[in-house]
Amino acid sequence: MNPRRHILALLVVAMTALACVSRGRLVKASDSPQAELLASMKDFERQAGFEESANFARHSSRVHVDYRCYYTGNLKLPDGYSKLKLRRGPPAGCALNEEKYDVFFYPLEAAASGHTPLTPSLGEAPGERLLVVVPHEDFHNDSRIKDWPPAIREAASTLVGFLAAAEFAKEHYGQSSEEYQRLAREPEIFLQKSELINRYAGLAAALYEARRAGAITTSAALEQKRGLFARLSGECRELPDARSFNKCPGALNNAGLAFDRTYTKHYPLLYGVYLRSGKDLKSTIAQLRPPGKKRWTEQAAISHLEALGTPVRFADP
Repeated sequence: MNPRRHILALLVVAMTALACVSRGRLVKASDSPQAELLASMKDFERQAGFEESANFARHSSRVHVDYRCYYTGNLKLPDGYSKLKLRRGPPAGCALNEEKYDVFFYPLEAAASGHTPLTPSLGEAPGERLLVVVPHEDFHNDSRIKDWPPAIREAASTLVGFLAAAEFAKEHYGQSSEEYQRLAREPEIFLQKSELINRYAGLAAALYEARRAGAITTSAALEQKRGLFARLSGECRELPDARSFNKCPGALNNAGLAFDRTYTKHYPLLYGVYLRSGKDLKSTIAQLRPPGKKRWTEQAAISHLEALGTPVRFADP
């Protein structure tokens, strides 16, 4: 077997014990290929300018970090996951009335706590997903981006996760490797997904506003909503296959759309910063950290980032 594919294949076997953290680096308790790869990624992150993090420094026996039930009204689209209602649920799912609410059940693989463990669900995921999630969560904990609004932080962490994974694969497996070729496509595929999610979020918001204004009846709004999500399902399935994320929302309803919108809302803007940075990882990271220490409003953050790079624009469908 090709040695680089052998390393990634071993990522999906049962997790072995991991030891403690030394200066933010994962220290292996055995010759675990998982620990070796994660230690290499942590080294790569430091060279790329990441802050050190204790994320993924220990193994958890829990399959997932948490089980979350996000929900909202069936004619209401909140602006991101922080505006969704949330309950913790059992592993079996959410005990919510799905006639009354749009529900998204989310088994969480990792959380940007600074100390999130390596769960079996993430350890058994495809190797490309692990290589994206680790830098995503680590950059999310960067103290120099904590002053950005949530939607900016999520888009920045998403972009950096893709870029770091691809650069890591290029260095470790070679530019002609299948691992690098697959990961190098992820930022562009997510850009296409962002256009789709953002467009349908706008359509859904306009539909629900028309209902609130009395321009259409509730039954008509619900019927149009069913058609809208059916079209979204068809379009997202036509996107190129991705290795580290789902092409479609986790739930084809308002809760799933609002959740994904958190990550996609400003991704085209930050992708423009990446292009203006010469598609260079270190330069992009530096540009994505806000100057000074202050709390940024979303509009102020947008204005600052627009000055750094032209947002990617899409043609009207």
